[in-house]
Amino acid sequence: MKFENKSLEFLEKYLNTASPTGYEHNGQKVWMDYLKPYVDTIEVDHYGTCYGIINPEAEFKVVIEAHADEISWYVNYITDDGLIYVIRNGGSDQMIAPSKVVHLHGEKGVVKGVFGWPAIHTRGINSDEPVPKLDNIFIDCGASTKKEVEDLGIFVGTMITYPDEFFQLNNKYFVSRALDNRVGGFMIAEVARLLMKNKKKLPFGLYITNSVQEEVGLYGANMIADTIKPNIAIITDVTHDTSTPMIEKKKEGDLKCGDGPVIYFAPSVHHNIRQLIVDTAKTNKIPFQRAAASRATGTDTDAFAHSNGGVPSALISLPLRYMHTTVEMVSQEDVANVIQLIYETLLKIEPTMNLKYH
Repeated sequence: MKFENKSLEFLEKYLNTASPTGYEHNGQKVWMDYLKPYVDTIEVDHYGTCYGIINPEAEFKVVIEAHADEISWYVNYITDDGLIYVIRNGGSDQMIAPSKVVHLHGEKGVVKGVFGWPAIHTRGINSDEPVPKLDNIFIDCGASTKKEVEDLGIFVGTMITYPDEFFQLNNKYFVSRALDNRVGGFMIAEVARLLMKNKKKLPFGLYITNSVQEEVGLYGANMIADTIKPNIAIITDVTHDTSTPMIEKKKEGDLKCGDGPVIYFAPSVHHNIRQLIVDTAKTNKIPFQRAAASRATGTDTDAFAHSNGGVPSALISLPLRYMHTTVEMVSQEDVANVIQLIYETLLKIEPTMNLKYH
């Protein structure tokens, strides 16, 4: 699957720019710079959610949305010996922490550290072997006292991210930390680029929206939904590839990287919008998969659907392997197909379409 060089350069730069929940602004700058030529105007709200608008004067408003934030850690406690204990910012996984290099975003700039872990010789290999937990993982930044840590510009509340960067695997996959969900920001920006490239005129206002703070409670989407007050929202996020070991398909569904975008069925997913997406996929021969969510999708779809008295919303997900690790993987072909599916769906939306079930 071939992407334009300019698009890939943007994706790499965007993924490599640390944008933890609550501190998304550096990544948002990269995203806005790329999007700017393809929209009429760009807006930013008080907490950092960004949205580019095509046809800002239009009364009927359609949102395509992703979230910009990545999981991370906060410094929570510094010992007298200069070791650092952490708390989560989003769903950070303590199991992958031992031996990982980290970046501590201190007041004097980025400081490197490592998640230490006792050597295999010292901890024994038996049923009593310790497993990583929040109360036993710790960061060593080479300091021997609390004062030395603070002299580096590191204090309680300092944000911590992993430095792992983007690469391509076997010419089929993109691999990076934070594909959840900056790949979504990439895909909606590419939709805007295609609309301009193909000189498509939309009969509505399109709001290409990159929300903050999804990983801690869909907060950015909650805020921006009330600001924009859209008539329709199409959300894109990642979902689990369940074809790898140790995942129960009876519980998580049967989804696989390379088999196409995932169209969700859930109470918050509006039937008419979802059916339009399904019909669009079939008409354009875009492969797709189906998934169900029982109470909530756990994505910004729920925030938009439940806002403003109810906004017809749908979810197109991208299958992803190894979620919330530093080696998240997505199929390049799936990425291209999500972009195409959103693009083609937008071309079928009319302000006069029926948005009620009866």
